[in-house]
Amino acid sequence: MRNITRLVFLAAVAGYCTSLARAAPPPLNVSIDFEGGSAKVEEIDQRDRLVRIVPTPHPERGWQCWWYFKLSGIEPGETVTLDVGNGSWATPDRAAVSLDGRTWEQTEPGRRDGKRIVYRQRVAAAAAYFAWGPAFTPSDAAALVERVAREKPYATSFSLCTTRGGRPTPALKIAEPGLPDAERYGLWVQARQHAWEAGSSWVLRGFLEWLVSDDARAASLRRSAEITLVPVMDIDNTAIGAGGKEQKPHDHNRDWSDEPHWHSVAAAMAEIGKLDAAGRFDLFIDLHNPGAGSRRPFFYVPPDELLSDAGRANLARFLDAAPAVITGPLRIEEKPKVTGANYDKRWRRISKNWAVSHTAGHVVAVTLETAWNTPHSTTAGYQTVGRQLGQAVELYLRTDPRQTP
Repeated sequence: MRNITRLVFLAAVAGYCTSLARAAPPPLNVSIDFEGGSAKVEEIDQRDRLVRIVPTPHPERGWQCWWYFKLSGIEPGETVTLDVGNGSWATPDRAAVSLDGRTWEQTEPGRRDGKRIVYRQRVAAAAAYFAWGPAFTPSDAAALVERVAREKPYATSFSLCTTRGGRPTPALKIAEPGLPDAERYGLWVQARQHAWEAGSSWVLRGFLEWLVSDDARAASLRRSAEITLVPVMDIDNTAIGAGGKEQKPHDHNRDWSDEPHWHSVAAAMAEIGKLDAAGRFDLFIDLHNPGAGSRRPFFYVPPDELLSDAGRANLARFLDAAPAVITGPLRIEEKPKVTGANYDKRWRRISKNWAVSHTAGHVVAVTLETAWNTPHSTTAGYQTVGRQLGQAVELYLRTDPRQTP
């Protein structure tokens, strides 16, 4: 009897200990020790399973808006709470979440509280990545261009430059045998002059994936043009998780001048200059993400005073072509915005303004701003915009822009 009582007691103790173990989940932990990582932890409340952060400050490296971290210690199936601060630029309505750092989904809409937002997310694994938006790192850029160059004989990968931080800048040229080089159109497509604008790199990826696809229009474009693509211009800030916008002495999109500070800008200017000198430059597209309140993509265009008659006519034709194919779910605004003297005191040093000021008069140069704060601002949504942009380019080039009177 005494032994039975003892066994019952031990079983009860074991059960109690097991219940305690179940009631005490592993501690949550935030890490950012990977490419693009950014988060300054303000608090981790283990009892309420809440993490409070702001983006990592990078003095003189631009806006403090990009955040990206790995959260471990999650009990699979539990709901964790993220409290993110630092104002509208850092607090999208929906954050991005990934179990592997590659495949991204959106969280449910967060609850705003002043300059902060609170997201609650059920996680099916012991760890997950959370970010301002779907991450696209310099390593992702390198992997993308190297894969396409390996798979497609008409694609050539190269490094546009070595950055001030000593990092390569992955880039790609696409030109399938077709027209002689002297007769090819010259296109330049770049993304991420502002490091935090990760969605722009996904738009470029969508453009590229369409360009090398079996679509007859894509095949026609790559046989009639040489297309240069740069997925990330501000490599250094993207690598360390800094914002880049308004960094010191100025950001990449205010650097297009006689004495550029950033190596990627200087290299891009030189490459575009060579194409133009050979009479083979026709279209410049700079990819960005806009302010939090923008719910549809739109174009920024140069002020009219920088354009020739041919340039105005071609720009109008391009702007007519785009709405015909960029139809959604992120549908393009039909009316563009202008980056002239009233937009920024450094307006002449904005990339597209430099492009039309320093190349042949028929050249079209635009900035595409793809909305990031919508339910469709996902990897799929961004890539759809990129694919549709490619179709717009092909449609525009059907009538030779060099023949515009």
